[in-house]
Amino acid sequence: MHFPEKVSTLCARKRFSFGCHRNIPCFTECCRELELALTPYDVLCLCKELQMGAAEFIDRFVIVEQDEKGGFPNVYLGMVDDGRASCPFISSRGCKVYKSRPGACRAYPVGRGVRRDADGSVRETYVLVREEHCQGFAEPHSHNVAEWFENQGLQEYNVISDEVLGLLQQEQVRQGASRTQEERDTFLLALYRLDEFRKMVSSPAFYDRYMPDEEERRSVLADDLNLLRFGIRWLQEVLFMETR
Repeated sequence: MHFPEKVSTLCARKRFSFGCHRNIPCFTECCRELELALTPYDVLCLCKELQMGAAEFIDRFVIVEQDEKGGFPNVYLGMVDDGRASCPFISSRGCKVYKSRPGACRAYPVGRGVRRDADGSVRETYVLVREEHCQGFAEPHSHNVAEWFENQGLQEYNVISDEVLGLLQQEQVRQGASRTQEERDTFLLALYRLDEFRKMVSSPAFYDRYMPDEEERRSVLADDLNLLRFGIRWLQEVLFMETR
């Protein structure tokens, strides 16, 4: 696989030196002139941090792009129009939502690629991104991938992202099957618009068909993460299983 010059493959066991803090001259430079895709779990965590509903968050901070080939929509963080395309949550003191920053921000400068095999197992590949402005590689702190991910609190982010991967790497999707507009809207509803999805799940017509167990229903409706994980499973059924 060919990577850009600044990107190199990284063995999971290989150690690399990296650190980031306010005293580094390049502090916050990686938060500008970037394209940041948001996972459903990213949006869930940011909404909680900002104490904001999903609809308001999406309206204020999100750009939704329709896939040119008719696949599922892509969701990005909208950048500030300041001439540098800065993250809306960055300040001179650093990230204003640091505790709930997106998974890609946590992983940087490591990139994680994932492929789900036919038996459901997940294969991971890693890359190291060395941008010209970044001076973090001169820091003495040494890590391997597992240590870095644990230090950055990525475990749950990766677990949920891998569950979503089951949708994105379905055989129909891999073969380039186009999705209807209704299917694209349903994808966004169940994964990103959890407030609206909760209302739909709460209707008797919905839970009688898809969630007849009362205990499961209470658990799903009481917790956003449970609702998101149910939404992933539900999309598997309505987008792929019911059409077989």
